[in-house]
Amino acid sequence: MRIFKFGGASVKDAAGVRNILNVVQTMGYNGLGIVVSAMGKTTNALEEIIKLYLENNSRYLILIDHLFNQHVKIVEDLEASGADDEVLLRFRESGLKKELKAILESLKGVMLLNQSKNHAFLYDQVVSYGEILSTKIVASYFKAYGLPAQWIDARNLIKTDQKYRDAAVNWKTTVASIKENASHSLFLTQGFIGSDDNWFTTTLGREGSDYTAAILAYALDASDVTIWKDVPGVLNGDPRVFENTVLLEQISYREAIELAFYGASVIHPKTLQPLQGKQIELRVKSFMNPLEKGTVIKKGPALYPMTSCYIVRKNLVFLEVSARDFSFIGEHNISDIFHQLSEHKMQVGLLQNSAISFTICLEDKYHNLSELLNDLEERYKVSAIENVDLYTIRHHDDDAIEAIENGKKVLLRQRTQETLQLVVAGKE
Repeated sequence: MRIFKFGGASVKDAAGVRNILNVVQTMGYNGLGIVVSAMGKTTNALEEIIKLYLENNSRYLILIDHLFNQHVKIVEDLEASGADDEVLLRFRESGLKKELKAILESLKGVMLLNQSKNHAFLYDQVVSYGEILSTKIVASYFKAYGLPAQWIDARNLIKTDQKYRDAAVNWKTTVASIKENASHSLFLTQGFIGSDDNWFTTTLGREGSDYTAAILAYALDASDVTIWKDVPGVLNGDPRVFENTVLLEQISYREAIELAFYGASVIHPKTLQPLQGKQIELRVKSFMNPLEKGTVIKKGPALYPMTSCYIVRKNLVFLEVSARDFSFIGEHNISDIFHQLSEHKMQVGLLQNSAISFTICLEDKYHNLSELLNDLEERYKVSAIENVDLYTIRHHDDDAIEAIENGKKVLLRQRTQETLQLVVAGKE
């Protein structure tokens, strides 16, 4: 068994759907499970629908109609794709447009009848429609071409707790459900979504579709998982930021988790952990060039080729906290500071402490910096520098360090045997 995952960029339009078919036909589809995300910016559109709904703005119903029209346009483009008459006839007569209409009418019903004031609950019930729509279109297109793709509702496969927007998987129940319901030689399901014990929809949080692929692979003892992207594989740095990037042909599970921890756009650790447990290989490949080798993440050396890897996180906050009476910063102070960081939903990228100060580089994702500073200043002396950049170099050497430091104002440098981190003043 193999598992393929296609993200929103690979299924954003009719050309993307046709290309998924090409990838599957090229790579073979016997013993294949396929995970598909919502099309393009559909999740963003559904989030806007939720926002308007919560504002009691009935325009959300118009946006649902617009979403239907967008998906119908993709279907109509597929109908005009130049396939032979028999294929087109099967696709046109599949009843797909009526099915899409019924799906989005059911979304209107869900929202009109909603009584819950739990925003996270409502979010999961609504955004899941993006994956349902995309997989219905892809499955119908596959069947028109004679591929025996069995459409499966992921909510029948992946069972979770009730922590909406970031649900935890009930592994025992999930593995049993997958083994029972996903035994087809070719099946297609949704990424990102599951259901709780009451059959309400849940979502799996960050990188949820990749995680879905890993869950399926674990339950089915798959040989490998392939994440199909619009890049040739995993590079040693973001080519939009760093020059002369190289393709990493192989990465160990541990190294991939390290890179993700420091902020690299590799694969989220929660995706890697179930694969690592059963030594299932994870491949990252280009959906435009499916026969190219790409990157494989598996047990073995940290990297091949061995090279420095560069990561940058921009627009962070550099915070220094010290005691007002110049006394030591002890364990109770650090515990107190971390409690405040957690309360204000701050994500820490680097920390360093000395006898009288505690230095943190953090991301103010939810714009809570002012409240954090007010709370900390009740007990500590606090200084904050905004708009800083955090550079991380894994497997650094002198040339790599010089390339990053050149011409920059370095506020803090932290170095271990394998990792160098630099806090750099951002551009004014």
